[in-house]
Amino acid sequence: MGAVLGSAISLAVTYMYLPEILQQGGTINLPAPNVTIEPQQDLTVYTAVAEKAMPSVVGITTVTLQRDVFFGTRRASGLGTGVIVDARGYILTNSHVVGDGDVEEVMVLLHDGTRLPAEVLWYERTLDLAIIKVEGGNLTPAELGNSDELKVGEIAVAIGNPLGLNFERTLTQGVISGLNRSIPLGQGQTIEDLIQTDASINPGNSGGPLLNALGQVIGINTAKIQTGEGLGFAIPINTAKPIVDQFIEKGEFTRVLLGIRGINADAFEGFTGTRLAVETGVYVVEIEANSVAERYDLRPGDVVIGIGEHKVETMGHLIRELYRYRPGDATTIQIVRNEREMEIEVVL
Repeated sequence: MGAVLGSAISLAVTYMYLPEILQQGGTINLPAPNVTIEPQQDLTVYTAVAEKAMPSVVGITTVTLQRDVFFGTRRASGLGTGVIVDARGYILTNSHVVGDGDVEEVMVLLHDGTRLPAEVLWYERTLDLAIIKVEGGNLTPAELGNSDELKVGEIAVAIGNPLGLNFERTLTQGVISGLNRSIPLGQGQTIEDLIQTDASINPGNSGGPLLNALGQVIGINTAKIQTGEGLGFAIPINTAKPIVDQFIEKGEFTRVLLGIRGINADAFEGFTGTRLAVETGVYVVEIEANSVAERYDLRPGDVVIGIGEHKVETMGHLIRELYRYRPGDATTIQIVRNEREMEIEVVL
């Protein structure tokens, strides 16, 4: 049930040869690099990660009602993966795994084989994240890592249910291949700041954890590029942490809204033919009545370029940054108005 996104990518590889690599009487002896390899460590790290993380990984099956032009309404089943983030039954997964909230039934398969019904508590399509909950004891929460500290080349381990529960809790391994990647969701939306990995991800892996060498969750697997090999993507766990923390602390999540409708500044010229003073940001199209934006005098035509200490380059960035805040938090909104930068203090 994982999202399948793609565009053809081809790479040309050129092999370079050193001239006169052979000399009369023998070969050139190149000095060996000063590298010490300890095979035992690398051979056991994946087993250790599996033992630590497997009890926290769950299978998710869903039933949705779909309209068919030939057969009318029909029931459709789906499959995904999730990761337990709290012993009371809170499970983190992808929004698309639970049909972006439009789902009739959600069942969770635990590590011990127990099947439990689950309730969808929250979902956000633009982040492709959701929280579901089961009522049951003996649940083992995963340890969450820090995705802001990731570096390209680090070990990455994915656990999920590729292609069905016959292959449940399959472990695949690779490395962090890239950071801050963006891929299109369709309908003009893009999901941003993704972790790229070559750990094999297939339909059914969606919502499962991407783990580091310590067995900590560093991402939630969300998509792969179908036309290329080893091109999988995960949502950084730090994107989900503020949401998970609220559920753990309060049992619910209250989303902070700014109260604007906008479009990406880089798309504004294409829609209107008018060039803005800035290349990135969110162009404010409309201010909603009785909103934070109206209260603090944001106006149509403003371009939001930052919130707090973070830059805002797209609507996706703005939405993600707002998830860091809770009702009553104070922060600053940086905007460009009439080609002049301004900073507005707001209480959300």
